[in-house]
Amino acid sequence: MFVATDIDGTLLNVRDEVPEGHRRILARVVDSGATLCLATGRPPRWLPEILGDLGQQPLAVCANGAVIMDTSTGEVLWSRLLEPDALEEIARIVRDELPGVGLAAERMGRDAIDDEFITAPDYRHAWIHPESVEVGHDEVIAGPVLKLLARVPGMSSSDMASAVRTRVEHLAQVTFSTENGLIEFAPPGVTKAAALTRVAEQVGALRFRREPGAAPRTVAFGDMPNDVEMLQWADLGVAMGNAHPIAVAAADETTLTSDEAGLESVLSRWF
Repeated sequence: MFVATDIDGTLLNVRDEVPEGHRRILARVVDSGATLCLATGRPPRWLPEILGDLGQQPLAVCANGAVIMDTSTGEVLWSRLLEPDALEEIARIVRDELPGVGLAAERMGRDAIDDEFITAPDYRHAWIHPESVEVGHDEVIAGPVLKLLARVPGMSSSDMASAVRTRVEHLAQVTFSTENGLIEFAPPGVTKAAALTRVAEQVGALRFRREPGAAPRTVAFGDMPNDVEMLQWADLGVAMGNAHPIAVAAADETTLTSDEAGLESVLSRWF
């Protein structure tokens, strides 16, 4: 079996900790020989703190599918970046559709933990005490990036995405993992699902067709709109009990909340 899980709001509880039930069941998953893969919107540099709490070093899909990394070594196995020409046009459209928007970007570094978060002077952070480097407006879009972020405090992320999606869909994939006025852009076709397909094929999880009534080959857990494609891709897509309605609608079933160790409730059927 191939098990993929989002991190925030899924693997982690509201205290940003891995619940004991999740740690216990995922250890059984790995010990059984099944494959565990993290799938997150987080950049690679935000993973080490999670890995220590999890007690595992699995493969990871980061930045909503723009990076595949081996967390045991920090090696980037695959990546795809947004290029400056596309960034320039996206920035123009976003500023046109979202007055007061601030832009930021995740840049790829020399390895998985050497990426850099750069922000324009008018970007207002959605998270508390983020590590970032403030640069000029033009510098944010001057080089290839893992993802571009747009922030409008006081506006819902759903409304932001709706305002720009049709105008940028030829340039970028638009998604969000919070309703706190923050949307993210990746190259067209870059999703958690696309990256997980690549990983699952490499580990042989998709070699055989699933027989009727058999256990799922692939199980995915998520809670936000950036998990939708992943939940639809898996043989069994599971939304957390605390999930956004869009994620719930995309899933095959809903489990307990992340605080209640919802992963364990589902995976204990097989492990």
